Amino acid sequence: MSATANQANDPTEDSAILLRTEEQGVVTLTLNRPAQYNALSGAMLDALQSALDDIDSDHNVRVVIIAANGKAFCPGHDLKEMRASEERAVHQALFDKCARMMMTINRLRQPVIARVQGIATAAGCQLVANCDLAVAAEEARFAVSGINVGLFCSTPAVPLSRNMGRKQALHMLLTGDFISAATALQYGLVNEVVPVAELEAATLVLAQKIVARSAHAIALGKDMFYRQLPMDLSDAYAYASERMTCNMDSHDAREGIDAFIQKRKPQWKGK
Repeated sequence: MSATANQANDPTEDSAILLRTEEQGVVTLTLNRPAQYNALSGAMLDALQSALDDIDSDHNVRVVIIAANGKAFCPGHDLKEMRASEERAVHQALFDKCARMMMTINRLRQPVIARVQGIATAAGCQLVANCDLAVAAEEARFAVSGINVGLFCSTPAVPLSRNMGRKQALHMLLTGDFISAATALQYGLVNEVVPVAELEAATLVLAQKIVARSAHAIALGKDMFYRQLPMDLSDAYAYASERMTCNMDSHDAREGIDAFIQKRKPQWKGK
């Protein structure tokens, strides 16, 4: 196992605000501002963006896990930092920076899994919704609570409305109410809920299932999935058919089908 600390530091803290560990093709990025409940400060967003950009060009990385240290996963933006300036341009730059980081997760060739051990609110809930997959501890709770301070969570609404039914998403956005991990599973916000003692292992099991698949097919498929979402049905089918044709022409597809027919383990090549 290798471990490194992102060089971006919070001026109020001595330790790195984002930690990176890597093992068997799985990189874990750990939010490390436990005293601030891992709020998404500008520095934290920069650290995440830098780490994700590095991972995108690293073909040895197959899966990314986003985790957090401390009691909370992430409460969203750092409200004290936001109130330190009255300038519209400063606020716009912060939200643009957050949107860019969120979109990078979707555009990354590697699947990204949120490992949620505690509360995830506002942009923290957005981060969970924006990840490709999510595993939560039974103790985890979720909310988009900006409405409680007079701020509708417009940016969190984007992935929430793409992960769950409209009425469930709007109930969370309009009330700011917390939902349990079990309800988040029912709503489609997370994929799995486990006891907190099993959270790390369960997330790694999911990651290793993906690692065992063709990297080429995973990257092609993730890109296809997000690109077809806004298309109408006929365009989506036409695009998906073209993508499947490209996939079928790859070494990994031919190898995988041959291995299935020959009842042996496939030897993936594509990256």
